[in-house]
Amino acid sequence: MAEQIDYAVFERVDLRVGTVIDAQPFPQARKPAIKLTIDFGAEIGVKRSSAQLTVHYKPDQLIGRQVCAVVNFPPRQIGPFISEVLTLGMPDENGAVVLVKPDLKVPDGGKLF
Repeated sequence: MAEQIDYAVFERVDLRVGTVIDAQPFPQARKPAIKLTIDFGAEIGVKRSSAQLTVHYKPDQLIGRQVCAVVNFPPRQIGPFISEVLTLGMPDENGAVVLVKPDLKVPDGGKLF
């Protein structure tokens, strides 16, 4: 069973939706990854993320797609790249990442509640 946390702790995690505006291969990453540029709307702005999505997604397939991400973790250095947000995904039956995204189009910057 997963560790239980207080709801107040969960509320501190800022989960937002954004639209991928650029996606590029990231061959310098230790594990296969794609560099994403994501527009989170006026309040958050444009942020970058490294995501291990190469099994199910090609960079050109990601442009225009909405994704969910944690936007209030500190930036993380991944090789020569600074990842500013954590793009969310779930493992398929083989452990490959499948993106978490809204079922319908929503405004960029929308917060999970």
